[in-house]
Amino acid sequence: MESTKVQSEGGLNVTLTIRLLMHGKEVGSIIGKKGETVKKMREESGARINISEGNCPERIVTITGPTDTIFKAFAMIAYKFEEDIINSMSNSPATSKPPVTLRLVVPASQCGSLIGKGGSKIKEMRESTGAQVQVAGDMLPNSTERAVTISGTPEAIIQCVKQICVVMLESPPKGATIPYRPKPASTPVIFSGGQAYTIQGQYAIPHPDQLTKLHQLAMQQTPFTPLGQTTPAFPGTISFFFISCVSFLLLFPNSGLDASPPASTHELTIPNDLIGCIIGRQGTKINEIRQMSGAQIKIANAMEGSSERQITITGTPANISLAQYLINARLTSEVTGMGTL
Repeated sequence: MESTKVQSEGGLNVTLTIRLLMHGKEVGSIIGKKGETVKKMREESGARINISEGNCPERIVTITGPTDTIFKAFAMIAYKFEEDIINSMSNSPATSKPPVTLRLVVPASQCGSLIGKGGSKIKEMRESTGAQVQVAGDMLPNSTERAVTISGTPEAIIQCVKQICVVMLESPPKGATIPYRPKPASTPVIFSGGQAYTIQGQYAIPHPDQLTKLHQLAMQQTPFTPLGQTTPAFPGTISFFFISCVSFLLLFPNSGLDASPPASTHELTIPNDLIGCIIGRQGTKINEIRQMSGAQIKIANAMEGSSERQITITGTPANISLAQYLINARLTSEVTGMGTL
């Protein structure tokens, strides 16, 4: 949350930037048909309201302006969410109205001041406003920010936000803040009859040619059979292929799979304690990566006194790029604890 002090007629006024984290459905409600709702909120509150781009399950809504415009914008959002709850209850057997919930994104360095010594500040806010306030224990992924969830009536939420703003102004962030940026949603992909399709709603839409070509290329490869297994490990190979290769093509759409440029060599080093996740049990994972990328991959023996192993990748630039991507995908799943791809 950033702040800049400016003088106004009534004494000291403050310009704030507050960030909200919203799900896609909530963002749709704020935007409205043809953007009419958010346009009205901007005009009536006087605040700048920006919504992050991208096909993400979560979006960041940034509200900037003098304090009075900020609170007007918050009130309009809170009352809009209450209206949505009331409308949804008309088609539901539920009798008790659930509270309105908003999630602020706050630098972690300010959360201590928000909670207070022994939780005194957050308890005081709960008691004086009637809103429920929860500060997440963990930081949001790849950031130094935490989510602060506020639930209650629109009136309670507005009062609570005012108190949070005062605390944030009294205790500015310490050090640099790495803002949270929601990750894009991965589009489901299926393969049928040699053609790739993406799932959009209830329909399967033919995917761009390049993904189809990669699928056809994969179908031509003989799936690797682990030792002691008599049937090809095709389902496991394809699931790993789905997750990693589809992501690679979305990230690098011009990887040039049809071209056959001269082979080259690329070297990288991997910590010894992570090399196992690249090799896999009895070499299953490294063989999958070799087959999918088309690259030659050699892993050097461990050197005495060294904490790293060298990997040499040989092939076309596209082969090498895909091999690197698949290796990184294995490392990421290991480090983040996402499980085996």
